[in-house]
Amino acid sequence: MYEFGALNWTILGTYIVLTLIMGAVVGRRVTSANQFALGDKNIPWWAIGISVVCTYVSAMSFLGGPAWSYKEGLSVIAIHLNYPLVIFFIVAVFMPFFYNNGLTSIYEYQERRFGKASRITLSLIFLIKQAISSAAVLYATSLILEFITGIDVTYCIIIVTVIALIYTVMGGIAAVIWTDVIQAIILFVGAFIIIEAVWNGMPQPMTEVMQDLKSQGMTNALQTNLDLSQVTTVWAGVIAMTMFHTTVYGGNQMMVQRCMAAKSMGDAKKAMLMMGYVAFFIYFVFILLGVLFNAYYDGKEFENGNTIILHYASEYGMPGLMGIIAAAILAASMSSLDSAFNSMATVSVTDFYKRFYKKNESEEHYLKASRFFTVMWALCIIIPAFMFATSSGSVLEILSKAGSYFVGANFCMFVLGFYSKHITEKGLLLGVAASFLAIWYVAVATDIAWPWYCVIGVLVNTIVAYAASLWLTGKQTKMHLYTIKGQQAEYARLNKPIKEDGWYVVPGKIDAPCWGLLVMFVFSLVLLWGINEFIDNAPMLINFIRICSVIVATSIIGYMIYSFKRSKPSRKIEKKGMLLALKQCCNS
Repeated sequence: MYEFGALNWTILGTYIVLTLIMGAVVGRRVTSANQFALGDKNIPWWAIGISVVCTYVSAMSFLGGPAWSYKEGLSVIAIHLNYPLVIFFIVAVFMPFFYNNGLTSIYEYQERRFGKASRITLSLIFLIKQAISSAAVLYATSLILEFITGIDVTYCIIIVTVIALIYTVMGGIAAVIWTDVIQAIILFVGAFIIIEAVWNGMPQPMTEVMQDLKSQGMTNALQTNLDLSQVTTVWAGVIAMTMFHTTVYGGNQMMVQRCMAAKSMGDAKKAMLMMGYVAFFIYFVFILLGVLFNAYYDGKEFENGNTIILHYASEYGMPGLMGIIAAAILAASMSSLDSAFNSMATVSVTDFYKRFYKKNESEEHYLKASRFFTVMWALCIIIPAFMFATSSGSVLEILSKAGSYFVGANFCMFVLGFYSKHITEKGLLLGVAASFLAIWYVAVATDIAWPWYCVIGVLVNTIVAYAASLWLTGKQTKMHLYTIKGQQAEYARLNKPIKEDGWYVVPGKIDAPCWGLLVMFVFSLVLLWGINEFIDNAPMLINFIRICSVIVATSIIGYMIYSFKRSKPSRKIEKKGMLLALKQCCNS
């Protein structure tokens, strides 16, 4: 048992108190279920963006990321290469569908596009998947309290649940977002301190350390072999995990709901774009940390790999460091748990309670129901959290593997709805069932790595859904309103502007800032290649990183200048139009 000490307890306690106060302050403004789910739609985009980042960067990253890369090396980053591609697609396609149609639950789209059964199916998939992932987050957080206090992990699970539950019940989505901002500051301060300490505390010069790691194959991030049994290849990261993370950020109520709380479509897109630009670098830090720990501990085996960072913090000896790290990891987890509680309650009320049981009640009634379901789901996730307590492997890898089983259903139920006019509800549901059966067979009968379950699920679902739709219903002659082409045609028919404040509001159009995401994707590949290629030559490595940074910075600045100049004519036209209208009004 680690002796936590008064200073560390003070730091951790201060964080918990601040979080609860924030929840109480925000909660005083919540008077309806709509406010509980979406706030007052006055939250700034940057706060929402930070919340989006923090929601997925949880204890899975702080604990599970280093635990995974400690064994596998820098190649683990391949799983996270795809974020720019994912966010590019989501901003262009998913966000306009959800925001423009005023959805509280994104699964309402399924009923508008296909039917009631599709909505129920996808809502249930979300609730089941989210309960499992939240349980993993809860377990990972509880490891912290067990390590520093000696309290059994099962009791720690209950303590963490209660803390997250209190402010979520009080403040709803607004409390979730604003507490996430506080939690982000604590998280990144803790991460910065640890990586600085490890980097400067190596027993050997860093050049020698990195060379030794390279000789062990720990710095080769870009594994290009075609072995489908290997998890961390570039192909698995770019192809399979792009599908995986599209469902995480585009087809997941927990992630999208906070963007629905934005003031406008532009703000919703800007909040999501933040994730696309920063995600790679955040995960790179945590994964690099695990590789450095491997060198620091010389590959030593730990009873539970998820506690490596805690062992280091306890050994480092900096006053208050354990308190900061404990608060940082607790903050990372809280940002995910509170989001899960709120989104699961929203889906339960919107897609089930309000839809089938109490259809015409007051907003105050639905607010009480939302808070009730928040409590119920918090209690429910405790059970699978106890199951994770028996695992010593990386919680990040375990969680990702579990999520891969659902990608085929989740991805296709949205993407096929967006693009295909021939897909019908019966065919789609048959495709979903077929995808689950195919993934189950592959998992038990082959050694194919879990990221490829996503691809297999999507391919089987697409083929079966398309064939079954044509067989049962036949070809459709008209494009459905809730397809991309259907939405674009509707905007043209009503003569509605396709842009608002410079951002596309119609799906299928690419906003200019999205192209920068492709630059970030290429840059991440080049950066990872260069780190391994020039690692034997420290001056060349440093110069390489500098050159990459200058190129990216120049590209972004050049693009901003270009965009500014391009916007001037339209602004002049808009100004002339306003002056003309004003003149006509005065004359009349």
